[in-house]
Amino acid sequence: MGWFLTELFTWWNGQTMGTRLYTRRKGEKVGTDEFGNTYYRTPDKDRTAGGFPERRWVIYNGYADSSTIPTGWHGWIHHRSELPPTQVSYAPREWQKPHKPNGTGTAAAYRPKGSIVGADQRPRATGDYEAWTP
Repeated sequence: MGWFLTELFTWWNGQTMGTRLYTRRKGEKVGTDEFGNTYYRTPDKDRTAGGFPERRWVIYNGYADSSTIPTGWHGWIHHRSELPPTQVSYAPREWQKPHKPNGTGTAAAYRPKGSIVGADQRPRATGDYEAWTP
């Protein structure tokens, strides 16, 4: 019973019941990435007429964090490329970094030097600042 209520009311830790039914009815599986996220689109016969793009969506493996979508899949899901990475040999560029989870609100969050919650002390004023007075 617990999994049913979780799937019915929460969207942040997987798919909801509505998404599951829509995916089963209208979804065509395109592929899965290295994080276990599964990508879908509407089949050719169900695509809307009138020049609208096909509908594409992702079902996250676990917590819904859009930063876990790899670069190749990100381009496909946002209609920047017509073919998914499963049909194209995509290689990330040398400047593209691997995924690092968002650490906001955790102990892994970025805390710059001088931050109130940071470990370092704030640097002392050097005397080169002069306050503006009208």
